[in-house]
Amino acid sequence: MNLRSLLLALSVVAGGHGAALTVAGTVDGAGTDVRIAGFVVSAYGQPIQELVSVPVSGGRFSLEIPTTVPPTRAQVSLTPRNVTWPGVIDPVSVSVPVQAAELKFFSYRDVNANGHRDETEPMREAPPTSGTATLFVTWVSGDVTVTASKGYSATLVRGWNAFLVEVGRAVAVLPFGDDQVVRVRVGR
Repeated sequence: MNLRSLLLALSVVAGGHGAALTVAGTVDGAGTDVRIAGFVVSAYGQPIQELVSVPVSGGRFSLEIPTTVPPTRAQVSLTPRNVTWPGVIDPVSVSVPVQAAELKFFSYRDVNANGHRDETEPMREAPPTSGTATLFVTWVSGDVTVTASKGYSATLVRGWNAFLVEVGRAVAVLPFGDDQVVRVRVGR
């Protein structure tokens, strides 16, 4: 392992966020009553449960991801065959068996102003970005390292983890810190 890889691995572990995690940023294209929400999703990316949401105020938002364990129905056994994370291309290696869940971000208009999404309120996926990288948030039941081709390497600690994933000739998995700001684009 070269020095760059070692430093990247250490910084990912340090920014792994097994504890509380805050995602803050700006929103482009938000109309009135828009909320940004984090939903735990199925293995196929379908929203299962709203974990957290906040209103967009002045084109900004700040979400604090709860440290709670995601619902069982959102958890999957993490194996090399079912890692469908951004930037992951075969061959994939998972260091130890763990349970995992993914959090995706969506926007919706909270028409009745009740502070959460109702079935009648349509939502759109709203992936947070920073430059050309996309924010990826996942929960794992134990410490694990996932590696894949093109240099993909993510060391996750038990709990919620956040990374910026930039896909190019190589895949860069960068730590995400609470002081970083992301950008979300939503349709009206």
